[in-house]
Amino acid sequence: MISLQKIGETLVNLPAAQLAQVPLDPVLFEAIETARSLTTREAKRRQLQYIGKLMRTIDPEPIQATLDKFQNKNKQANAQFHQIEQWRAKLIGEDNKDLEIFITKFPRVDHVHLRQLIRHAKQEKLGAQTRLFRYLREIIENHE
Repeated sequence: MISLQKIGETLVNLPAAQLAQVPLDPVLFEAIETARSLTTREAKRRQLQYIGKLMRTIDPEPIQATLDKFQNKNKQANAQFHQIEQWRAKLIGEDNKDLEIFITKFPRVDHVHLRQLIRHAKQEKLGAQTRLFRYLREIIENHE
């Protein structure tokens, strides 16, 4: 019962775009929308209990599967973000072997532009590391 209420609380806190993707009963959806609009703590608590009660009457498996998918996407996005940060740090470092490894791994990269971004980042020009990060993200995302 408590786990169903926790699922309901997760649904209430989801962004609207993700909530629209979750397969919800219309009554449950309306209860979630009501909970999202409440501002007082006690009213929200009572609404969450009501959502938990509604959750007991439906099959929570499709809802949980969708929530797990969202969580997995977040983990993948975080992993990719860290990978890009690591590449940026390696490329700004002193070892040119990392640049050769990157070019070998991502052959469609514009060598001249990448070298220019790295040079500016090493010189600590304003916004250069951000531009380098964005370029690396573009290359890595288009590679996959």
